[in-house]
Amino acid sequence: MADKTLDTLFHETLKDIYYAERKILSALRKMARAAQSEDLKAAFKTHEEETQTQIERLAQVFELIGKRPRGKTCDAIEGIIAEGEDIIDEFKGSPALDAGLLAAAQAVEHYEISRYGTLKAWAQQLGMADAVSLLDETLQEESATDEKLTGLAEAVINAAATDKAVA
Repeated sequence: MADKTLDTLFHETLKDIYYAERKILSALRKMARAAQSEDLKAAFKTHEEETQTQIERLAQVFELIGKRPRGKTCDAIEGIIAEGEDIIDEFKGSPALDAGLLAAAQAVEHYEISRYGTLKAWAQQLGMADAVSLLDETLQEESATDEKLTGLAEAVINAAATDKAVA
């Protein structure tokens, strides 16, 4: 157990979020296709593009620590994505579909914010200034996406979910 250091934990968590981001990329495509609101479709497509860039940033962090970019199964993101897929199946064609999709997307965002915040703090502790910068850039994007989704929910999506017919 003596070899289980913060460096090790950093690397393991980096593999976790790398796997998660690649899964999220695929999920965002499905969610964009399923969304009924053009605004929500656009938000998912924009975040899909950001996610691709975030995966590239993670590859840079792997390079900084001298490791090959590789993921490890993230049970948490698997569960969150499965919940989103259940919403698509159960609410397809209903006015509440977009509200459910948006809530699922925010669950993903909150997971990512947690992971990136932790990785950034650990990178600071480990003296990895370049990694801190890369992780912070993604953390800021994830936080901004969460805020945009909240704004969309409050301005349009939640109200449309109370309608009797699909918006």
